[in-house]
Amino acid sequence: MAKAGRVIGGLVGAAGLIAIGVVGTASASADTSGSTQDVSKGHHQPPKGARATVRVSPNPTTERGQEVTITGDCGGGPGLKAVIGGFPDKPALVNIRILKDDPKAFLAKANLAPHIGNGVGPVFVDCGGEVGVTLLVTHV
Repeated sequence: MAKAGRVIGGLVGAAGLIAIGVVGTASASADTSGSTQDVSKGHHQPPKGARATVRVSPNPTTERGQEVTITGDCGGGPGLKAVIGGFPDKPALVNIRILKDDPKAFLAKANLAPHIGNGVGPVFVDCGGEVGVTLLVTHV
């Protein structure tokens, strides 16, 4: 369980880095001096360690127990190692199954937890050195 806590802590930290990167991107794009990169053309990357991308479908979800599909890429990481939905004391996803750990296009399936209600929660992926996070919206 201590390892799971370290993984969650690392993923939450990476989520913070992503948030900081998004804020930095917003302020860089507002600079009119011409000295920043053009983020609209994809020249800006998130910080090392936070380059994995993740998508959940369907999103928003509408039923407890509903199966969702988690896809994305590892952003340079070696492959999908773990998917975490919510937090250890309040998991939003259960029965998580990694079907394809390919770093260029991973695939996992999971079900919404039976206790889930209306709200928004994080879905984290660990790609062995690169992490990603997205938000899952529930309307049950």
